[in-house]
Amino acid sequence: MQLKAMIVNLIYAIIGGFITLFFMYVGFKLFDRLTDFDTSKELAKDNRAVGMVVLGIFVGVGIAIGLVIGLGLN
Repeated sequence: MQLKAMIVNLIYAIIGGFITLFFMYVGFKLFDRLTDFDTSKELAKDNRAVGMVVLGIFVGVGIAIGLVIGLGLN
């Protein structure tokens, strides 16, 4: 019984990781569309302000989705 719960939790964690990565990608693309500059080009030019905003997006989405997934585990 304990092994079954561990396997199910592992599967939830793996699926949750992919869902988190997907939402991080969507958040980055949404930010890129909302701004009037190309985020990827600005990051390539070493624009640290844009980098900090993208960092905030990734950390915020990662924490939010991670908490939702973590609360869903047994």
